Amino acid sequence: MRTTQSLSITLPIEMAEMVKAKVASGEYATESEVIRDGLRTLAARDAAVERWLREEVAPVYDELKAHPERSVSLDDAFEGFGKSIKSIAAKTK
Repeated sequence: MRTTQSLSITLPIEMAEMVKAKVASGEYATESEVIRDGLRTLAARDAAVERWLREEVAPVYDELKAHPERSVSLDDAFEGFGKSIKSIAAKTK
């Protein structure tokens, strides 16, 4: 059974030149290897974002939903940032 599938793709000139340059430099043996590596990198990035959302963002969201009194309004947060920036700027003068 075949484990690959041939595709015909169209790339902007700049991207096509980048693929060809990777092969010409010897970094990759074929244009297909460049595309496969790019897709593996994209899949890894997507997995990292998914993991971050699941492990870090969702728990914080759930905590804020359970205890809204612990949250700070956006206006208060920006006011606090502004005070911090002014304090840091005053110390560097």
